[in-house]
Amino acid sequence: MNSYSTEQIRKLTGTVLGPLCAVLLWLIPMEGLSDQAHHLLAVMSLIAIWWITEPVAIPITSLLGPTLCVVLGIVPLQEAFEQFANPMIFLFLGGFLLAKGMMVNGLDKRIAYGIMSMKWVGDSPRRIFLAIGLACILCSGWVSNTATAAMMFPISLGLLEAIREMMANNGKIIDLKNYKYATGMMLMTAYACSIGGVMTPIGTPPNIIMIGFLDQLAPQAPKISFFQWMIWGTAAMIIYFILTYIILWRMFPADVKRIDGAKEFIQKSVDSLGKWTRAQKNTMIAFFTAFVLWVGPSFLSIAYDSDSEVMTFFDTHLPEAVAAMIGGLLLFFLPVNLKKGEMTMTWKEGVEGIEWGTLILFGGGLSMGAMMYSTGLSSWIGIGLKEALGGNPSEWLFVGMFCVASLLMSELTSHTAATNLMAPVAIGAALSLGFSPIPVAVGIALSSSLGFMMPVSTPPNAIVYSSGYIPITKMIKSGAIIDLIGIFLVTIPVLMLLVKYVMGVD
Repeated sequence: MNSYSTEQIRKLTGTVLGPLCAVLLWLIPMEGLSDQAHHLLAVMSLIAIWWITEPVAIPITSLLGPTLCVVLGIVPLQEAFEQFANPMIFLFLGGFLLAKGMMVNGLDKRIAYGIMSMKWVGDSPRRIFLAIGLACILCSGWVSNTATAAMMFPISLGLLEAIREMMANNGKIIDLKNYKYATGMMLMTAYACSIGGVMTPIGTPPNIIMIGFLDQLAPQAPKISFFQWMIWGTAAMIIYFILTYIILWRMFPADVKRIDGAKEFIQKSVDSLGKWTRAQKNTMIAFFTAFVLWVGPSFLSIAYDSDSEVMTFFDTHLPEAVAAMIGGLLLFFLPVNLKKGEMTMTWKEGVEGIEWGTLILFGGGLSMGAMMYSTGLSSWIGIGLKEALGGNPSEWLFVGMFCVASLLMSELTSHTAATNLMAPVAIGAALSLGFSPIPVAVGIALSSSLGFMMPVSTPPNAIVYSSGYIPITKMIKSGAIIDLIGIFLVTIPVLMLLVKYVMGVD
C-alpha cells in the first residue's frame, strides 16, 4: 500500500476542501452582504485554501480567482484583471531587472566577497560569521531573498570546507554535519537573507504588496515613499540582525578563536573575480540611477513644498515605478562593446531572471483585494472583527493579532501568499475600527518575513537545509526564539511607534 507524504496529504486535502468550502459559503445565506460580496467570499475561500495547501502552483491559483469572478458574474472583466497592470507591479519588475543585472554580471558576488575581505574580518570565526550575515542582508535588500541565498550558499559551503581542511591540517578532524559552527553558519545565511529583504520596498514581495494594497484599499491614507519605507525597514533590518547574530552565536559558537588560512581563502576568491568589468560598472550606473530617483524626492521635499513645481514634476513624470523601470531598462542600452552590439544585459538574460510567478501572484492578490473593497466584503469582515474584539479594541492588540497571525501563516505557506490573504482583511478592519491602516500593514509585511522555524517556511531556509548541516530540531528551536523575540520585542512595540512617527499618523 502506497504511503503519502505530508506534502501530498496537504495538497489532497486542499484539493477537496477548497471547492467544498466555496460551495457551502455560496449556499449559506449571509445577512448584511450583497450578492456580489457573498459570492466573492465563496471564491476567496477557495483561493485562500489553495494558496495555503498548494494543490496547484500559487500563481495559477492567483489567476484562477479573477477568472472565476468574471465567469460567475461577480465583477466585469476589466475590474477583475486591471490590477495586473498596477504600477506597483512595474516597480517590482524594474527591481527584478536590476537584481538580474547584478547577478548576470557578477556584481552581487563582488559585493559579498568585498565585505568578507575587509581587514576587520581577518581569520576570526566570529567575524567571518558576522561578515557572512552582513553580505546576505545588504544583497537581499536589493536582490531577491532566494537569489541571494542561492548565491551565498556555495560561498558559505566553500568557507566551511576550507575550515574543515585547515583544521585537518592542524590535526583536528571535524564532521561538518555535527559541527555547531557549520549549523550556525548555514542558519545565519538563510535568516540574514530573509532579514535583509525588509530594508527596501523591493527587497521582498510582502513589502511591495502592502504598499499596493494601501494604495488600492486606503487611498485616503498617506502615501508611503521609497525612502520612508527604508527608514523603518533599515531599523528593522539592523535590530533583527543584531538579535539573530547574538542568538545564533550563543547557540552555535566556534570552538576555536582563530581559523588559519581563512583570510587567504577569502582573498583568493576575491582575486578570482578579476578587475571590475564594463558590465559591472554599467550595472552600478543603472542601479544608482534608480536609487537616486527613488530617494531624491524625499530629500527635495525638505526644501520644496509638496505642491511645488519640482515635486509635482517628480510625482507626475518620475514616480517610483517609472524610476525602477528606467534603471532596469538602462541595462539593455548601456553598451559593453558597441562594435559587437553587446549591451550590459541581453533580453534572454533579463527574461530568464524575472520571477513571473511572483508578479502574477502579486497581481492576483491585488485583484482579489480590490474586489473585496469594491463589493463591500472587506468592510463587512472589518465590522465582524470589530464586534468579535468587543467593539473598541486596543490598537496594539489589533496590530499584534495580525502580526502573530501573519507570522504563523508564513511558517505554513509562502510569505507572499500569507500577505495577500491578510492584507485586505487587516486594512478593511483598521478602517472600520477607525485606526490608520499603515501600522498594521507594515507590521504584517515585516512579520511575514520572520518565518524561520521550518525548511518550507522560506526558500532560503530550504536552500541551506539541503546542506545536511542543520538538524531540523535546531532550526525549529532557533527559529522559534528569533520569531518570538522579534515580533513581540521589536516589530510590535518599537517599529509601530517608528512607523507612526515617520508617517505622522495617530
